[in-house]
Amino acid sequence: MKLRVAVVGVGHLGRHHARILSTLPGVDLVGVVDTNRARADEIARASRTEAAFDFRDVLGRVDAVTIAVPTERHRDVAAPFLVSGLPVLVEKPMARSLAEADAMIEAAARAGTILAVGHTERFNPAVDAARPMLRDPRFIEVHRLGTFPERSLDIDVVFDLMIHDLDVVLSVVRAEVESIDAVGVPVLTGRVDIANARVRFANGCIANLTASRISRERVRKIRFFETAAYVSIDYALQKLEAYRLVKGTAKTPSIEGGEVMVANEEPLKRELADFVDAIAANRPPRVDGAQGRRALALAQQITDRMTATT
Repeated sequence: MKLRVAVVGVGHLGRHHARILSTLPGVDLVGVVDTNRARADEIARASRTEAAFDFRDVLGRVDAVTIAVPTERHRDVAAPFLVSGLPVLVEKPMARSLAEADAMIEAAARAGTILAVGHTERFNPAVDAARPMLRDPRFIEVHRLGTFPERSLDIDVVFDLMIHDLDVVLSVVRAEVESIDAVGVPVLTGRVDIANARVRFANGCIANLTASRISRERVRKIRFFETAAYVSIDYALQKLEAYRLVKGTAKTPSIEGGEVMVANEEPLKRELADFVDAIAANRPPRVDGAQGRRALALAQQITDRMTATT
């Protein structure tokens, strides 16, 4: 029997949830929900499903939901489904506050159901291919630059863009955060549009992250430096390069490496497939509520630090 799924919120990102779920094996997309009736109708037609305009209308008709509404509504929309014991995948950031994130995690635990968080870069094939190469990064450099959007302006750039990379960094560095330096500037909106954070971990690793939504070009890259090794990922191109210092019999060490072949695949498709498989196999999703909360907590620490230094 197919898993009955609905998508709540079919704007910029939710429409892609609907597109993918409508063709994913083992899934029956029973509906899409959006308060914008024209948009709900449009995406329903494109995805060959039904439109609804209130998320409560699909309660009792689904086995699981994905939620891509504005961040401020994540907790309120997710709660009725979680309380009913239905698996939920909620887009990042998982909530607008740690208290709301905790409430969602508690509701899922109490009902014994799955809560997944949409940190899509975790499912980037280049990131997966790089993981076995990363032993003990000492320095991580991240640039995520985008052009001015017509979306996610209800949150600042740390929660909108940088949080992707915070989640990846936290999944690689197995140590607690020791200190944070951060600066952010509101340029075109009343919220921070460009930010830089320098995060030091207890094991000595330092991550330097820059995020901007006011750049003229799009850049999405993360680089890892460790003893005698360098790994570079272009998220957008799903391109991976790896180099290592090789000490042979010669007096001068040589550098070996280059581009590593990566089987390209849409990260969101892999994320949604993982969610569906986690439900079928009754296992935790790759990015669960606790991991979503950890990324949210670090993003909050960074924004608090920016406020303290202004």
